[in-house]
Amino acid sequence: QVQLVESGGGLVRAGGSLRLSCVASRSISSAAILGWYRQAPGKQREVVALIARSGVVNYAESVKGRFFASRDNTKRTVYLQMNGLKPEDTAVYYCNVVYSTENYWGQGTQVTVSS
Repeated sequence: QVQLVESGGGLVRAGGSLRLSCVASRSISSAAILGWYRQAPGKQREVVALIARSGVVNYAESVKGRFFASRDNTKRTVYLQMNGLKPEDTAVYYCNVVYSTENYWGQGTQVTVSS
């Protein structure tokens, strides 16, 4: 069993920045995929960013150029730097770690962007 703990969420004004962190209880160096997802009220959960083991990152079109995902294997941590935040970015953000035969999710952290 792997525990994922997210932090860094909060309230920020439009145009501001936040950095989310996700710390895993197991090494993430062998993970096939590291991901960030979000779910806004009344909407389905959607992918925000996916990090392949190679380090290549794919972003949702809505956040491209504003959000940046990264990893630190030594710290067993995944990050999501969010810049130029908009009210439409308001959602609960979830960390996801996928191993070859296992899939884990964090509890989520709330991000609220005000006008």
